[in-house]
Amino acid sequence: MARPQTTTTQLLLHGVIEARILAADLSGHLQPTKKALVMKKMFSWIRKVAFCRCQRQLENAVGLGTDGKLYATVDIDKARVGRTRMVPPVNSPKWDESFRIYCAHDASDIIFTVKADNAIGATLIGRAYLPTDSVVAGNKVNLWLPIRDEKRQPLEGGDQIHVQLQFTDVAADPTAGWGAGVGSAAYDGVPHTFFKQRRGCRVRLYEDAHVAADFSPRIRLAGGRFYEPRRCWVDVFDAINRARRMVYIAGWSVNTDVVLVRDPRKQAAAASENLGELLIRKANEGVTVLMLVWDDRTSVGLGPIRRDGLMATGDQDTAAFFRGTRVQCVLCPRNPDKDRSYVQDIETDTMFTHHQKTVIVDGGGRPAPWSPPGLVGFLGGIDMCDGRYDTQDHPLFRTLGTTHNRDFHQPNFPGACSGPSTAARRRGSPRPEPSADAPREAAALGLVTGKDHVMERSIQDAYIHAIRRARDFVYIENQYFLGSSYAWRQNDGVSVEDINALHLIPRELSLKIVSKIEAGERFAVYVVVPLWPEGVPESGSVQAILDWQRRTMEMMYKDVLMAIRAKGLQADPRDYLTFFCLGNREAPCPGEYVPPEHPDPNTDYERAQRARRFMIYVHAKTMIVDDEYIIVGSANINQRSMDGGRDTEIAIGAYQPGYLAIRNTWGRRRRRHWAARGQVHGFRVSLWKEHLGQAAAAALGGDLLRPSSLTCVRRMNQVAKQHWDMFASDAFQGNLPGHLMAYPVSVLDDGGGKIVATTETFPDTNAKVLGIKSDILPPILTT
Repeated sequence: MARPQTTTTQLLLHGVIEARILAADLSGHLQPTKKALVMKKMFSWIRKVAFCRCQRQLENAVGLGTDGKLYATVDIDKARVGRTRMVPPVNSPKWDESFRIYCAHDASDIIFTVKADNAIGATLIGRAYLPTDSVVAGNKVNLWLPIRDEKRQPLEGGDQIHVQLQFTDVAADPTAGWGAGVGSAAYDGVPHTFFKQRRGCRVRLYEDAHVAADFSPRIRLAGGRFYEPRRCWVDVFDAINRARRMVYIAGWSVNTDVVLVRDPRKQAAAASENLGELLIRKANEGVTVLMLVWDDRTSVGLGPIRRDGLMATGDQDTAAFFRGTRVQCVLCPRNPDKDRSYVQDIETDTMFTHHQKTVIVDGGGRPAPWSPPGLVGFLGGIDMCDGRYDTQDHPLFRTLGTTHNRDFHQPNFPGACSGPSTAARRRGSPRPEPSADAPREAAALGLVTGKDHVMERSIQDAYIHAIRRARDFVYIENQYFLGSSYAWRQNDGVSVEDINALHLIPRELSLKIVSKIEAGERFAVYVVVPLWPEGVPESGSVQAILDWQRRTMEMMYKDVLMAIRAKGLQADPRDYLTFFCLGNREAPCPGEYVPPEHPDPNTDYERAQRARRFMIYVHAKTMIVDDEYIIVGSANINQRSMDGGRDTEIAIGAYQPGYLAIRNTWGRRRRRHWAARGQVHGFRVSLWKEHLGQAAAAALGGDLLRPSSLTCVRRMNQVAKQHWDMFASDAFQGNLPGHLMAYPVSVLDDGGGKIVATTETFPDTNAKVLGIKSDILPPILTT
C-alpha cells in the first residue's frame, strides 16, 4: 500500500481507533547535529573542571547522553491519546504495543511521535503523519511511515515507524450499542474494562446525607410500588455499628468529629456519638478498623505548628485522634508512578489527591464457616467530613442552632453541600482479578499504558459508553464540568494544545445531540453544576476553572447550533442542552439562631447574609441515562478525575435488568415505548422534585416522566429562570419556592455557540460569572 501524504482537511473521527505501534527504524537518528556537537564540547569542559560526577546526569537531562530510553506516542491532531512503554535507545526499537482509543475528534492527521526520555522531560526525535482521510472509511492500514521534523520534512537517514491502525465509526462499532440503551438483561456492561460487571448486587441510591421527615415524593414505580428515599448517614452508622469483623474506610477527608445521626428522636444514643468515637468503640470490640486517608503534603502535624494544608482536609488531626488506639489510620500521599520525569513527580506529589470516598464493612451476619461474610460498601460524592450533612431542604440559617451547630463549613462563605452517593451490597466469593503487567494484556483490559506505567481509566470509558448507548436523555449532576479542550475555540486567548483537559465527555454529549438532530429525533441533556466551584469566587483558581467551564459550554453549543442550522430548524439550543445550578433563599424565621459576631461590612460574606441567599453546593458526581442506567462515584467531570493518572477515583455503573426501557416498532408509524420505571427512575424523579419544589413539580405533572420531550425541557428552563430571577433580585425577600435555577448564561445565535453572562458577576460578589484566564496558575492545576 502506498504511503499516504499529509493533509489539512479535518474530518470527524467519532468511534474507536485500534492502533498498534510495532517498531521504528532510527538508523539516521544517532548522527549528532551541529548543536549537539557544540553542547558535547561544553559538557566535556564541565567534566574536566567539575569536582562532582554530574556531567553524565546533565547530558541525559538535556538529551545528549546515551541513556535516554525511547518511547512513541499517538496523537489525534493535537490531542495526546496514547503512549508506549520505554525501550533502550537502539537504532531499531521494538514496542509492539496496542491501543484501544475512544475518539470524538475533528482531525486532519493521526500523528505518531518518537521521543527520548530525559530526567526533566523528553527530546523530540520526529513525527509521522497518517491522514485521517486514509482511515475514516474503516479500512485497516499497515504502514511504515516516514518520520519528519518540525517543518514536516523527512529526517535525514530515512527514519520511519511501523504502525497498524483501524478506525471504527461509533454507529458501526458492535461494542458501542449506539443509541440502543441497556437493551436487555443480557447486557455485559462497559467493554474492555479491568473490573468486570457483577450480577446479583443490591444497590441503594442516596440524594443527600439525610432525608427530611416531611420529604415524601410519592413516585410510582413498576408493579404499583412507590420510591422510598434513603437516609445515607443513618445507614452508614447502622452498617458500622453492626460490623463484626471489619470496617475499612478510604477518603479524601475523614473528620472524626462528624456526627452521622442527628435526629435524637430516632436514635438517641447514636446522636451523641461522633464518627471517631464510633470507630474506636468498634475497634475495642475486636473489629478490624483500617483507615486510609489522603495525606495532603502541604499539611504538617508538628505540635504547635499549623496543621491545615492548602485543602484543609484535617488529615493530621484525624491521624492524631487515632494515635494510640486500636484503629489503624494511615495517611497516604498521592505518590507518583515510577519512571516519570522530575517535573511529573512534582506535579503528582503537590497537585493531585486520593479522591475516593468509601466505607466497606462486613454484613454483621453469621455465615457458614465455608462462606465469607457479605460485604456492604458505600461510595459516592459524600465525604465523611464537615460540610457534607444536608437534607432536601438545604437550609441556610434555620438549623445553625440545631443539626448544624457543630458542623459549620465555610470554604468561601456560608453554604451547603449536596451530592448523591450509593451503597452497593454484594454477597459471594470474590473472583481473582486478571493480571495486566504486559502492555498487550493491559490494552485488552481497557488499561492505559505509557512510559512504563499502567493507568486505569474505566470511569471515563463508562461515561463514554453510557452516552453512546443513550436513546432519549442524559441527566448529570457534578461538582465540575469542563473538558474536551482539543475541540475548544482556537485563537481565544489560549493555546488549546497546552490545556490538556482531553477527556471526551462534553464532546460525546454534544455529538450525541447532533446525531439526534440529524435524525429528526428528540434528545435532551440536563447538567447541574454549582454556581461556582468551591473556594473564594474572586480567586485566581476559581476564576480559571470558570473560564474552562465557559469554553466547554461554548464548544458544545457550537456543535448543537451548527446541527440546528444544517437541518434548517428554528430551535433554541437550550431545547437540547441546558445548564442549571442550585440555590436557596430564606426569609427570617422567629427564634432562629443569631450569631454573636457579624461579618465585616461590604464583604461577600456580609452581603450574602444580609440578602439571606447562597448557592447550594453541588458535590455530586452522577449521571443518569434514560432512567435505566446510573453512574455514581467520586469522579468529577474534569481532567483531574477522568485522566487516570491524576486524582485517584472510584465509581460504579448500575442498572436493574427487570426495569429497562423497551421500544418495539411495527412499520414506520406504529411504535410503542415502555419507559424504565425502576429505582433509577425513582431516584431521578425524586431529585427533580427536590430541586423544583413542591408547587413546580406538581405543575410539571406527567412531563417529569418524559425528560426528552420538548415540553419538559422548556418547562424546566422556565421554572429554573423564575427561581434564578427571585434568587438574584434585591427586592425579593421571601423563601425561594424551589432550588433549581438557570445557570446565569445565555447563548448567542451567532453560529459559534458564544456564551454571554446574564449578569456580569455572581450575586453578592465581585466574581465574574464567565471567569478569567489565569496567567499564573498552570492549567494542570485547574483542569
